[in-house]
Amino acid sequence: MALVENIFDSVDQLNVNFANKIATILSAGIEQNGRASLVVSGGRTPAAMFNILSHQDIQWQKVDITLADERWVDSDDAASNAAMVARELLVNNAKAANFIGLKTAHKDANDGVAICEANLQKIKTPFDVLILGMGEDGHTASLFPCSAQIRAGLDTTASANYIAVQPTTAPNQRMSLTLKSILASENIFLHLTGEGKKRVLDQAMASDDALEMPIRAVLNNASVALYWAA
Repeated sequence: MALVENIFDSVDQLNVNFANKIATILSAGIEQNGRASLVVSGGRTPAAMFNILSHQDIQWQKVDITLADERWVDSDDAASNAAMVARELLVNNAKAANFIGLKTAHKDANDGVAICEANLQKIKTPFDVLILGMGEDGHTASLFPCSAQIRAGLDTTASANYIAVQPTTAPNQRMSLTLKSILASENIFLHLTGEGKKRVLDQAMASDDALEMPIRAVLNNASVALYWAA
């Protein structure tokens, strides 16, 4: 529906501005509702921003943090998004926040969906802030174009907020927010760095086929704020 571009001269500048923006929204949410919710993505891109955000002077004890998606691995695995969030965000002032992860004790992610759905009831919705990344194939969260679950994940008429996904082009089973749940957010951000990701985004903006590039389903149905630096 609308892409609001916030372009920065450097990644450092982006990270400071983005962290300030998120803190402002969370503080407003706490003032209005008593609690605020922050949904984050994993990967390398947000780590430095998370660390800056962790120093923000807000009422972190009133903030619920969860993930847009998670690899179905143990929390001590290097691929775990929860581990990265614990290391980079749930420190300093933000260590007082309430983190609700997606990985359950089940071996199969499909068996963990019900627990994720139940845990969502403990989080303030609509989400105050939801931060998405994007892969080179146009996937976002763990809505992969290569997966057999992509149509179900993009079906906004379905009741599910989470879906278990098995990518064919990436390792590990995943748990992901569905498009319906992503769109039910008050502020959606797309956090990208590098010229390569900007080219992928430009490609995504040039067509409407969400099955080819699932990020299109978000861009076509919500107002999204892009935070990007080369």
